[in-house]
Amino acid sequence: MDFAYPIVGVVVLIVVVLVFLYLSVRIVQQYERMVVFRLGKTNERLVREPGLRFLWPVIDRPVKVDIREQFIEVPSQTTITKDNAPINVDFLIYWRIVDPLKSLVNVAYFAGALQGVATTTLRAVIGDILLDEVLSRREQINEVLRTKLDEVTERWGGKVTTVEIREITPPRDVQDAMNRQLSAERTRRAVITESEGRRQSEINVAEGEKQANILRAEGERQAQILRAEAFRQAQILNAEGFSLALERIYAAARTIDQKTMLLQYLEALKAIGASPSTKYVIPTEFTQIIEPLVRGLGAGMAAGSIVAGPAAPTGVPPAG
Repeated sequence: MDFAYPIVGVVVLIVVVLVFLYLSVRIVQQYERMVVFRLGKTNERLVREPGLRFLWPVIDRPVKVDIREQFIEVPSQTTITKDNAPINVDFLIYWRIVDPLKSLVNVAYFAGALQGVATTTLRAVIGDILLDEVLSRREQINEVLRTKLDEVTERWGGKVTTVEIREITPPRDVQDAMNRQLSAERTRRAVITESEGRRQSEINVAEGEKQANILRAEGERQAQILRAEAFRQAQILNAEGFSLALERIYAAARTIDQKTMLLQYLEALKAIGASPSTKYVIPTEFTQIIEPLVRGLGAGMAAGSIVAGPAAPTGVPPAG
């Protein structure tokens, strides 16, 4: 019995130590911050960083705050546009805690407060925009909502990072009008595309004809140039041939003597005499050439008469 009391005391001591450790030791995760309320009060110095942290049992009350980015879904809200058109809008809000102390001291439930502010802010923003602009300026509306919500949540220690409108549902009659407008727009685009295609086709045909005419004209011009060049070369060759022929005739004429020329003139006279003409034009050169012939013929005839005298027939008395 004497040994039972020390064992019980040791057990009690161990239990007290374990309870003390359980109440005083906390592990703060990397994505958390721990705000310690000491006797109900807290300040910036009592905000603990990630790691193994120790508390005073009974007098310290720890509260962990998740600083990761989170999102809340705002259900579909019916809002009225500037031109009194009711539309349904639902969107998402992405946010995170940047000041854990303010998120616990200045607001009771940050996510719920943010959702309520987002609903009222959406109505205020949509109420200043026309229906057509609401449907076409979604990115701008997202930015305006994010800015306004960020200004409100700053005093709560939060930061709104992104606002995304998921769906905007206009009234049924507006949807029907939009569908008709979309159909008309598609028809208009089809007509414009078809007319643009015809115009481009005509332009291509005209451009092709122009290019063909240019090529034909260029070909004709080149052909005329080639023909003119060929004719010029032919004329040059003819002139060169004629010049060469004259040179050869002149060279041959230089070797012809007077008798040969006389025979040529006699042949010419023979041809002239065979013609039916009654008048003839005799060049003076011919008379100059034939004059020696005439003199030669006269001398021959005189010599013949002198030689023929002694051969006169017998019984005929000689002259004188």
